[in-house]
Amino acid sequence: MPRQLHFNAFMRPASIHTGAWRYPGAWPDMNFNFAHIKRAIQTLEAAKFDAFFMADHMAVLNMPMDALKRSHTSTSFEPFTLLSALSQCTERIGLVATGSTTFDVPYHIARRFASLDHLSNGRAGWNIVTTSNPDAALNFGMDEHMEHDERYKRAREFYDVVTGLWDSWADDAFIRDVESGVFFDPEKMHVLNHKGKYLAVRGPLNIARPVQGWPVIVQAGASDVGRQLAAETAEMVFTALPNMKAGQAFCADVKGRMQKAGRNPAHMTIMPACMVILGETKKEAQQKRALLDSKVNYANAIATLSIALGHDASKFDPDQPLPDDIPESNASKSGRERAIALGKRENLTVRQLAQRMGGFGGLAMVGTAKSVADEMEEWLMTDAADGFTLQFPYLPGGLDDFCHQVIPELQRRGLFRREYEGKTLRENLGLPRPENQFFARKSTATAAE
Repeated sequence: MPRQLHFNAFMRPASIHTGAWRYPGAWPDMNFNFAHIKRAIQTLEAAKFDAFFMADHMAVLNMPMDALKRSHTSTSFEPFTLLSALSQCTERIGLVATGSTTFDVPYHIARRFASLDHLSNGRAGWNIVTTSNPDAALNFGMDEHMEHDERYKRAREFYDVVTGLWDSWADDAFIRDVESGVFFDPEKMHVLNHKGKYLAVRGPLNIARPVQGWPVIVQAGASDVGRQLAAETAEMVFTALPNMKAGQAFCADVKGRMQKAGRNPAHMTIMPACMVILGETKKEAQQKRALLDSKVNYANAIATLSIALGHDASKFDPDQPLPDDIPESNASKSGRERAIALGKRENLTVRQLAQRMGGFGGLAMVGTAKSVADEMEEWLMTDAADGFTLQFPYLPGGLDDFCHQVIPELQRRGLFRREYEGKTLRENLGLPRPENQFFARKSTATAAE
């Protein structure tokens, strides 16, 4: 079967673009209106998306109040509560939630995701994060955040504990024999008794093994330790990549590490974040992008540009291009060069550049349905991605445009499914169901007899 794209909808509170909630026709309360979210996920399911991905914050975003008061991402539903409700009004689309390995404990995470997997009949996915917001530590009795590499070491052990807890019971442990009065077979229950450097968990989990064996494992780390964690554990990777060349390098690196770890690279779907803005013509799409960027407050935007340049950009004329003689600074050289190159490439004024970077500075495909399909096809065919984690510029319009315009174009080319391949998220991603690490041999032996 020819390769096809996979799509994951990144439904961070409302949308990723800072000005999204102010765009004409957008739902300003998208992040806290269940009817709107329900309508969105049902549209995505009708379009045959793989998954609906709900990110999470463990604290109000740490930014100056003048910026925070303009942010539509300051509040949102707790992911498990939301996805459990959405599981009852959908049938096939995957339900992925973030679960922090730094500010939660394995038993809670294992139990919640197992519950979601049962409630959804096998559609749950766990996005493993270590949580980067330093303010989150203050909400969990810590004076400061755990050091970066140490967080990832804890996350690796955390993964082992959670997956061990999911395997607490053999798939056929619950016999429920009414005549004998035996509800489960004690020989098919495993007590984990984990005692490691960071965690001590006895087990077993007090819920049956998930429908999928394990919910799909998702990872988003971009650092060296993050990539290694993905190579050892992840089945879906959500990442930020600036261009196709970077995508090719990332895929080769992570899947190469995966192979060295003894895993099959075909069992990982890499889906870089991408915002898509559509128009009848490329010019119309660019005008939509400009309007969207214009909704970003200038004071917030210029602060973002100043950080990138390592220089106070508020002193520049906002309606002129960046000056050519910006002094060197201690700012990230790559970030500074990207900002300057973007301004020159698109002939942006300081105001436009600031609002672009303050709104959404990641990978974006701006054009017609055909041109976007062309770009996505090229990413797929050159091994730069297996699909995309789509970030809609505003809701519901941006989501509707993609589902009603790009999806049919990709289906016409044979690059995207017309129907779901199966009932579970694993089946739709082409992933195997993990064997129980404590009972697999018994199951195999029984089958052989």
